[in-house]
Amino acid sequence: MTGGSGERRLPDAMLDEYAVECEEHLTAARDSLARIEHESDQAVRAKLLEEVFRGYHSIKGLSAMVELHDGERLAHALEECLRGVRQGQPLTTAILQSLNAGTSQLEALIAAFHRNAPLPSIEAALSQLPDASASSRAVTDGSEKTGSTATPEPPATSWLVTFVPSPSLIERGIKVDVVRGRLSQIGRILGATPQVNSDGAVAFEFRIAGVADAAAFDEAWREDGMTWTPAPLDETTTAETRPSGADSGGVAHPGSGVLAPAHVVRVDLPRLDALMQRVADLVITRARLDDVITRVERYVPVADWRALREHEQTLERYLRDLREDVMRIRMVRVDEIFRRMPFIVRDLARDSGKEVTLEMSGQRTEIDKFLVDRLMEPLLHLVRNAVSHGIEPPASRRAAGKLLQGTIRLGAATVGDMVSLTIEDDGAGIDVAAIRQRAVAMGLPDPGEGLTDEQVLDLIAHPGLSTRDEADRASGRGVGMAAVRAAVHELGGRLRLKSEPGRGTSFSLELPVTLTITGALIAAIGPETFAVPQGAVREVVEIEAAAIRQMERHELVVYRGRALPLLRLDAFFGVPRSERSRLHAFVVGSGEDAIALVVDRIVGHREVVVRTLTDPLVKTAGISGATELGDGRLILILDVLALSRHARGRSPAVAAPFQSPAASRRALA
Repeated sequence: MTGGSGERRLPDAMLDEYAVECEEHLTAARDSLARIEHESDQAVRAKLLEEVFRGYHSIKGLSAMVELHDGERLAHALEECLRGVRQGQPLTTAILQSLNAGTSQLEALIAAFHRNAPLPSIEAALSQLPDASASSRAVTDGSEKTGSTATPEPPATSWLVTFVPSPSLIERGIKVDVVRGRLSQIGRILGATPQVNSDGAVAFEFRIAGVADAAAFDEAWREDGMTWTPAPLDETTTAETRPSGADSGGVAHPGSGVLAPAHVVRVDLPRLDALMQRVADLVITRARLDDVITRVERYVPVADWRALREHEQTLERYLRDLREDVMRIRMVRVDEIFRRMPFIVRDLARDSGKEVTLEMSGQRTEIDKFLVDRLMEPLLHLVRNAVSHGIEPPASRRAAGKLLQGTIRLGAATVGDMVSLTIEDDGAGIDVAAIRQRAVAMGLPDPGEGLTDEQVLDLIAHPGLSTRDEADRASGRGVGMAAVRAAVHELGGRLRLKSEPGRGTSFSLELPVTLTITGALIAAIGPETFAVPQGAVREVVEIEAAAIRQMERHELVVYRGRALPLLRLDAFFGVPRSERSRLHAFVVGSGEDAIALVVDRIVGHREVVVRTLTDPLVKTAGISGATELGDGRLILILDVLALSRHARGRSPAVAAPFQSPAASRRALA
């Protein structure tokens, strides 16, 4: 395998591990480079530079191991560029930009190699780096070959010593502590890290300093499972420069005599998905058990039935704890998305000639990994739009009496079972007149004046509508916002807009923390039974049928001193209406957006396993998914957002019903 070929001779597991390791180093490098730009403390800058340098050095070694020679060359060139800065060369903006560009290219190269796709060229990235050609030639010519035991010029004073334990060595008393003791007698141990070789064997890598040459190592040590390689001191992580806990697998604690165990185990996401599916199966099975216990109550002696119920409740508690534990494992910080944004903003601002700063908050907010992967593109688009459409050029901001530097704020927060992501800018706001004019030009009905933010969002999210005549790097031609809202909607979330002329625009995404297992309220509508996601319901109210008022083809009821629109779900889905004097309703939304979804009665509360509807032949207006009850019945989950939009007259020509709920269930069965 060569750097210019997608050919593979290595196991997929090893290549997966390589990609994960490199991603960790690249992420740390990007974060440190972003901090360096705004850091004035020289000591902190030096520490950050050291972290970036170590990351490139590690990637160089990993790339050599898997024979990705272009990755080795580019990582070495980046390393050499930083070496000059460490030796006193000024860290200019141009060098920082070259490092960022090289890091992005290195990431693209590794990603292509991991996918076994054609490898992109690195020559453009190399040409931007100072002394890159000499650096890459040094690697190509083999001047830094791994595994050489010859004494380097000038002589190395630090070494990498690798110890591979085996049953025979352990029987002879050659253990990690013994090796540590030997190394302590000939030099100073800087650190120690456990490694896993490609064949699965565990090895221990010690970094030691103060050894003049290879003569200090007794050749008998080879028989004791040790090998040694010279490592220049300036490329070795020292105790003074290594932050606490920076070892990838374990840290050598002075005087402890043993290596601290690793506390992180990498697990492929498909394995977590499979584990969550097993938990979902258990949730359904427990619900069935509960239904059976209820039905046999009258046939079982009271004492036996109570014991059976106690065991069933204990099982429910353990299952709930198991579900929460699995969910915690799947949760990751939204920082996985946020940390890419500073580079996007900086590059777009530079290309457009704007001055933009990005402020981020709530990076520690956690969300299901499934959602993180699917929110990356929508958030990237919204951030690009904030730079391209939101922030004005410096001249326009000066004329408006604003600071020349625009600000974009990216935030995240958790509220109950929902997570809120916000992208806000202090730009010019949305030109509603231009949006309206373009909508009419496209043949859409004239929305009139005095549009609400929700109506403006409906327009800008209409496929094909754009206020620009040409596409640019930052934004497309009108398909972007439609795709963003569709992606958020498919995840069971809601996209909101708030814009103020001259002050700025804010987009907020409200999504469930997880989509797999959720609490739901079970409701009956005529002969049909539905589930309503509990997180979407603000309140459950009882309504007197006589209190319902008719106004312009809409039904209203007085709720907390204001008129609350009603949507009768029996009419929407075309099921027989029961003439009840008292009805129940789920209040969803807030403020002016609040509506009440009217049902006949509420059956109870259940934890349900969500099955998303993706087949267009099965999809029904107002339905987001399906679930199974304990008695084996398949019931449908209401799409509260779609129902709310229909009730406010903002859904595109909804005719109820598109398809009966019974037809959807039959298609799913």
